[in-house]
Formats: sequence, structure tokens, C-alpha cells
Amino acid sequence: MGLFSRNKAVTLFNPVAGEVVALADVHDEMFASKVMGDGFGIFPTNGDIYSPIKAKVTAIFPTKHAISLVTKGGVEVLIHIGIDTVELNGEGFDISVEVDDQVDENTLLANVDLSYLQAQEKPTDVMVIFTNLAKEKLKLDLGKYGAKEQIGELE
Repeated sequence: MGLFSRNKAVTLFNPVAGEVVALADVHDEMFASKVMGDGFGIFPTNGDIYSPIKAKVTAIFPTKHAISLVTKGGVEVLIHIGIDTVELNGEGFDISVEVDDQVDENTLLANVDLSYLQAQEKPTDVMVIFTNLAKEKLKLDLGKYGAKEQIGELE
């Protein structure tokens, strides 16, 4: 067997303190309907966003509201912060990483000013979407968690 077994589960961590919910419960129909892929949502209680998985940063949207990652095994992860936040053109977002950075659950990706989002009437839901799951299955424990706590795995 090789060093990296395809059968090994990948641990998922809560990227932001708050309530982890099923994707169907987020306030955005496109994400809730899983058009972009399977995943989960978080109703955050603070604005520090960490990586939910060990991966490499592949893209940071110019409007700072979304970050793309890819795992060593090739799983693509989109972290989308807030709903309709692309309209804010980066206001209220501070990104802490750069493209090609290696990240894990202890890496702060971004800080978001949740009160600013709310003042702009933007829901603060954070969505974690796996855009290319093949055979992997998402196993998730819903509920309230702190940032960086284990919440599930990809099997």
C-alpha cells in the first residue's frame, strides 16, 4: 500500500465558531439545492474563518468573499462567506492567506466583519462546498461548535 491510501478518511474541521447546519438550511437557494456541490453551512458567531481541511489555496476571489482550496487527494473546496457579499467588493473582509499557501485547521484564512455584513443586510452564512466529490461521502455532525473543532469527515 502506498503512503497515501485512497481509503483514508479526511478529517473536517469547523472553519468558524457557530452552528453547523445542513446545506439545505442556508439562506441561499443555489447553495441549499447543492447545485455547486455537497457541503455544509455555518451560522457564525464571530468573523475568524479557518480552513476546514488540510489543503492548498488555489484561488481568492477579488471581492474577498470566497476562497478555493484543493486537498492533496484532489478534492476541491469552496468557502463562501456570506450571501450576496460579492456586491460588497471586498469591504468588511480581510484575507490572511495567498494563493499556493498550504493550510490546515489552524490557518486563519480570513476575518470578516459580521456586523458590517448585517448592516448591509447581507446574511452571514458561511458555506463550505465540495465541488467535485466523486466516491467520497460527507459525514457530518451538526450542532454548535467552536472554530477548529472536528465536525466530520470525507470517507
